[in-house]
Amino acid sequence: MTATVQVIHSDPDILGGTPVFVGTRVPVKTLLDYLEAGDPLDEFLDHFPSVSREQAIAVLELAKEMLIAHANSA
Repeated sequence: MTATVQVIHSDPDILGGTPVFVGTRVPVKTLLDYLEAGDPLDEFLDHFPSVSREQAIAVLELAKEMLIAHANSA
């Protein structure tokens, strides 16, 4: 879970505790919404320049690891 601390932050004073990319006010859910809508990662990054490509990829890798761990525990 160390990766979570480095990439995702949740603070009640920032968007009511919504998980955001560290150092930004951009909700992680926004990235997932873009991808779900079929938008490319580059479009998300263009619209939210405060999020680095490395941060976005790290969040996707974390989501992948969590999904695989959940599937393996079922």
